[in-house]
Order: sequence, then structure tokens, then C-alpha cells
Amino acid sequence: MEQYLEFSGIGKAFPGVRALDDISFRASSGSVLALIGENGAGKSTLLKIMSGDLQPDQGKMILNGEEVTFSSPLDAMKKGISVIYQERQLIPSLSVAENIFPGALPRNKFGLLDKKKLREDTKKIIDRFGLSINPDVPVGTLSVAHQQMVEIMKAYRRHSDVIAFDEPTAPLTDTEIDILFRFIKTLKDDGKIVLYVSHRLAEIFQITDEIVVMKDGKFVQTVRTAETNEQEIVKAMVGRDIGDTYASLSRNDKFGDVLLDVKNLSSPYVDNVSFQLHRGEIIGFAGLVGAGRSEVMRAIFGADPVLAGEFSFDGQPADFKSPKDAIDAGIALCPEDRKEQGLLLFRSIKDNVSAPVVDKLSSSIFRNPKLEEEIAQSAIDKFSIKTPNSEKICLELSGGNQQKVILGRWTSPLVDTKLLILDEPTKGIDVGTKQEIYQMVCDLAKQGYGVIFISSELTEVIGVSDTIIVMHNGHVTGRTTRDENPTEESILAMAMLD
Repeated sequence: MEQYLEFSGIGKAFPGVRALDDISFRASSGSVLALIGENGAGKSTLLKIMSGDLQPDQGKMILNGEEVTFSSPLDAMKKGISVIYQERQLIPSLSVAENIFPGALPRNKFGLLDKKKLREDTKKIIDRFGLSINPDVPVGTLSVAHQQMVEIMKAYRRHSDVIAFDEPTAPLTDTEIDILFRFIKTLKDDGKIVLYVSHRLAEIFQITDEIVVMKDGKFVQTVRTAETNEQEIVKAMVGRDIGDTYASLSRNDKFGDVLLDVKNLSSPYVDNVSFQLHRGEIIGFAGLVGAGRSEVMRAIFGADPVLAGEFSFDGQPADFKSPKDAIDAGIALCPEDRKEQGLLLFRSIKDNVSAPVVDKLSSSIFRNPKLEEEIAQSAIDKFSIKTPNSEKICLELSGGNQQKVILGRWTSPLVDTKLLILDEPTKGIDVGTKQEIYQMVCDLAKQGYGVIFISSELTEVIGVSDTIIVMHNGHVTGRTTRDENPTEESILAMAMLD
């Protein structure tokens, strides 16, 4: 008998924004349904309602013919719904088995933990998914991918009928993604209702059976995956045909003098790296996971020690002992993990934009609220940040708007930034907002900023960069330019050289 989860007329509003408006669709057992849309489309809000984190203002959810309401995530779990988030909910010091069976550890007749049965029950689940994980090892010793598999096995052990994945591949390598997809196929074969949220369209077409498109909190359409293509889905998401994402970019064709000159730089993680960046130029750094791209930037930014070699910045020899030295000199780093390292998540847009220039906003002990509001509003206008006002808490913004806040911070009129280092700037961002970010990066280059653009997506490194540096295992293994018409194949070939 087919099981199903149905959303009927779901609505949810927050102060200043209607997050969901009359959302209705149905997900069936034994299939994988993708939930896609631009940042701010309402996908995360819908998952939170489904998981009991939020309650809807209107509408209802129906699970196998019965209307369900959840007062908390625990309540949702008890009724068979689990959500696997990017941020894993595991206890690193406990074993794999203990993490799979939280609150349900088998006991012997004396009320003590039955370790033998726990191990046997865990082994059955591990074998069901074809893994070679030791049930007794601390989960914190596992790779990110295997920790995610433990999360899935935990949901499977709870006999969840519905399992939803929120951007599950963001922290994974290609090999680990293959393992995840095998897991999802097992869940599908077992008759589970699987919802899959991702901005990576290639994955959507690889793993799903149906696609639900959302835009601005509204339902747009449901379509069979086999009966559509990426171009049609993008058009449905953004409301227009965006054409060739990169061909339409307005670029800078005139570079200035050398801004950053790196010669034979070595740190504990990279060796003998050399390159030059001109004012107005975008240099892309490509390479497989662990190639050393971010580590080069950490050394330049003063976060890691320079063991050998040298570099100059803005015409002067540089030897930054800390990130503060680099920031004071005019270098800004927008880190890969914007939530943990890039933003004050529980503070407002205004507070985040003004963070580097607090001293310039103060006179004696008093802040200048008018100037503070002016620079925050300038960032909102310049980068088209979707928000009712500058007091909006950054945690409540979509990933794309969070990234724009970081760009607004470092290009504020009161910050003398000359070099922007962007590490995975479009990670977790939808295709329409990605195009906005690409054009913003090109506009910054036209304004004279030097830009370093690090990305694991080869198409965007090729599409955005003027020059591309390719790395492997801490070394530079190749260089190319936009004029040489590089391809993904040619970049990958360089990325695999020793």
C-alpha cells in the first residue's frame, strides 16, 4: 500500500515577510522528490514545519490519510518524520552504535546496557546499507560522509516513514556523494518517502523522481524529473530564462598594476606557491578537495605561518602575523563557512556591516547611529539584500543574502579594502542568486578591487576568472587564462598532476 505525505494550503508569516503562501503538493513512498527554489523561496521554512520546529499559520499536513500536527521535532520523530540537516546532530565522543540508538539502548534483565545486543542490532543496520563501519568506534573519528551516514541510519532505526535531506552533499567529496546516493536508493527501495533539498541541479537529475519548484514562498509546479531539463527548471525557479550564465557577465578588461606578488610561498600546508594578482583582476583557484587552495589564503591572511618564500602587497613587502594585520593592510577574507566564521549570526545586518569600522562610528563613548544606518543601507542597496530593514537578524536571512552582507561589510565606504578573497562564495546558493554574485564580483573588479575566487565548481571558476591557478597536494600544478578557453577536462587534468 502506497504511503504519502501531503501539504495542503500551508502558510507561514514572519515580521515583514510572508515565508510560505498556500503551499500544496504530495510526496509518495518509494520515490525521491526534490524541493528546489531560489534562496528565500521557503524550502527551509517548509522543512522546519514538517519537522516540528515551526507551526504553520494555516493549512495542514496529511500523513497516510491522517492529519498530523507536531509540537516539537521530537514529536515529529515519534510520528515517523526525520530531517537530515547539514549540521549533524551527533555526540562525537559516543560510539556509532550509541548514536544510532539514542534513547533506545537495549537493556538486560538487570536494567544494564546490553552491549552485545546493541552491537548486533547496529551491525544489522550497517550491513543493510553495505558499509564497513565498526559499531564501537567513537563517531567523532569518522569522516564527514560517514557521520552523515550515521545520521541516516539513526533515522532508519527509528522506522521513519519520511526522511528529508537538506543540502546533504555540501560538505562531501564526489566519492562520498556516491555513497550517499547509494544510501538514498536503499531508502527508496525500502518504500520510504524521501524529500531532497539541493541547489545542485546535476544531483537533482541524478537522484530524484519528481521535482517541486517554489518561488517567493509560493508553489510553482510539480514535474517528473525525466520529463524536464535544467534550463526549464531554472526558468521556473527564477521566473525568467537566464540564458548562458557566464556569457552575459559584464567584465573588466583593463587591469592595473600588480597588487599581490607571491613568490615561492611555503607554509605548513603548501609548498613553493607563486602567482601575481593585478588590480581589477579576478584569479580563480581550482583543485580537488585538499589541494591547498584555502591554505594559501590562510598564509597570506596571517592565519598560518609563512615558513619560506615571500610576498608583497600594494607595493610593500608583507609579513602579516595575524588576520588583523592583513585586514589593516586592506585584505578581506570571505570564508567558506560563512555561518561559523563569516558572520555574527545573531546580530543584525547593521551590526555585521559595521563590525570592522566600529571605531570610526564612535565619537568618544558614543556611536554615530545615523552613519551606521547609512553604511548598512548602502550595503543593502548595493548588493540587493532582501530584507525589510537593516535590523534584520542575519540568522534569518537566506544563504545568498548572508553572502551579500559579508560583501557589503568589506566594501563599505569606511573600509579600505583592496583585495577580496572569496572562498566558495556561492556554496549553498541557488542558481539565480549565483548569477547575481558572479556579476557583483565582476563589478568589484571593474571598481579596481583585486579578487581571488576559490571554488570547487569548475564551471564557475572557468566562467568568472580572468586567470586560473590550479593546485594539487599543496603545489601549483597549472595556470591558464580566459583567453586560452580552458575546459573542465583541461583543469581536471592539471588538478591531478603531482
